[in-house]
Amino acid sequence: MLIKVIDQITDEELHEAVWKLYQDAFEDLNTMAVQRHLMYRDELDEVLRDSRVHKYLALDDDGTLCGIATYTNELEAVPLISPPYFERHWPEHYASKRIWYIGFVAVDPQAQGREVFSLLVEQMYLVASAQNGVVGLDICTYNDDVRRMSRIFRLMVSRLSDTMRFNRVDQQSYWLYEFPAAA
Repeated sequence: MLIKVIDQITDEELHEAVWKLYQDAFEDLNTMAVQRHLMYRDELDEVLRDSRVHKYLALDDDGTLCGIATYTNELEAVPLISPPYFERHWPEHYASKRIWYIGFVAVDPQAQGREVFSLLVEQMYLVASAQNGVVGLDICTYNDDVRRMSRIFRLMVSRLSDTMRFNRVDQQSYWLYEFPAAA
């Protein structure tokens, strides 16, 4: 397994492979979470071309793409997060660009259960830890309650660092007002 880090994906064949893998990894989540987790094709295309966002590619021994993650310390490149929030809470880290954000980690469903996910996360960890950085990510309720993703991230990273702290920094909830027909 090889983890390759690139700043842009311009190769059309790789671009198509990323789109397919991304769809396969996240399509079902769109029915499990209120906030859309699957970017539209043009949104993903923009991320793949954005050199501010590093793309971590997990490649099998034969070169087949089996995972991808996005990672950046250019917080303005991440839609739907508020860079001023990070600047307010970690001003020194923000000023020195030591706050990283994981946009997504997608693993081909056929490669799940292998080391793909952990290798991608480990490579991103190494970048932030070398700079005494901070890493942010979002996890929807479904992924946390059912798949236990915050626990998985915490366990994986704590194996790499005995000084890491892992805290929930914000939470958004969605509410629904329903008006059933009168009985």
